Amino acid sequence: MPGSQDTPGDADSQEPNAPLTDEEVFGAHEGGKLSIAPTAPLTSPRDLSIAYTPGVADVSRAISGDETLAARYTWTRQLVAVVSDGTAVLGLGDIGPRASLPVMEGKSALFKTFAGLDSIPLVFDTTDVDEIVESLVRMRPSFGAVNLEDVAAPRCFDLERRLIEALDCPVMHDDQHGTAVVTLAALRNACRVVGRELSSLRVVISGAGAAGVACAEILEAAGIGEVIVADSRGVIHAGRDNLTPIKAELAERTNPRGVTGGIAEALQGADALIGVSAGQIPEELIESMADDAIVFALSNPDPEIHPAVAARHASVVATGRSDFPNQINNVLAFPGIFKGALEAGSRMISDRMKVAAAEAIAEVAADELAAEYIVPSPLDPRVAPEVTAAVAKAARQDGVATA
Repeated sequence: MPGSQDTPGDADSQEPNAPLTDEEVFGAHEGGKLSIAPTAPLTSPRDLSIAYTPGVADVSRAISGDETLAARYTWTRQLVAVVSDGTAVLGLGDIGPRASLPVMEGKSALFKTFAGLDSIPLVFDTTDVDEIVESLVRMRPSFGAVNLEDVAAPRCFDLERRLIEALDCPVMHDDQHGTAVVTLAALRNACRVVGRELSSLRVVISGAGAAGVACAEILEAAGIGEVIVADSRGVIHAGRDNLTPIKAELAERTNPRGVTGGIAEALQGADALIGVSAGQIPEELIESMADDAIVFALSNPDPEIHPAVAARHASVVATGRSDFPNQINNVLAFPGIFKGALEAGSRMISDRMKVAAAEAIAEVAADELAAEYIVPSPLDPRVAPEVTAAVAKAARQDGVATA
């Protein structure tokens, strides 16, 4: 079966869709999901002398003389700061920094499990972009990369841009780019299933929030033939008024035919739909798409259209849920992206690195492709190493690597 290789947790996954109980959920979170453990032994006086005083003073003196040695003699080169302000947490919305902590701890657990990277959740009791940027700039010696998480749009765009400019290390908003990378990987393989080329596709993106904007950007970078983005007010085009700066940029780069109207007009004859909004899409609009259509209904917990209904008219269907085939899951992307960037000593995460990650994810599943298997399982142990290697190589090709 596709994706049937041994994976972490197989022994505990006999009933993966069994209802969760409060006892097991709250019990697993009690006391938090993270801890810090030493990597050096501390069982003898000599151990203490090496790991702490007096031996540690020699290492500190060496770093004082050459700050680059901190990457070798501390954990910072492999440490990701998982940063949130708690304003767009899962499907819960603006629940605040403290309530976001269980999610950020979970993200850190995924970094460790899938890429071997240590990470620290940092939640900010402010939504002021200047304050968050200034705080992270001052904390820069303590970490090697920043994973932005669950920051509401449109502020997330400005925060990511400002941090990329201010910090000399990889910064990525996973809600944007993790989703986009896995979507591109899935779209590549869906094209293989239906016998189409990426360059010939007409793609409609329903939703112009964080994920929608990032999907449009990566699809353009990958050479998609036509991208149209629609929000709650209709198709984004150059003639529309009251566009935000981000949407105005989208209007300049997308929708080359100047389609106007709503999602119905956009989907007429389209080859692919990528749903990243809460808006529901009626069955008749999927029926109006081209033959052998591709539908990614990614909203959680309720997809834009039920996959069984979409499958009546589309040849390939994906969702963001684990209980349907073809789950578009960010965990396929972000662990390997950050590990590859850190291993290469990259100062940033470039478009080339994101596209390379998507290609690597797609290739893991390429030998077993089917309409219900266009991306590997999030638990597939092959994924993170392949993404890591591809991203590190792309960083060196881009000239942003230092290692």
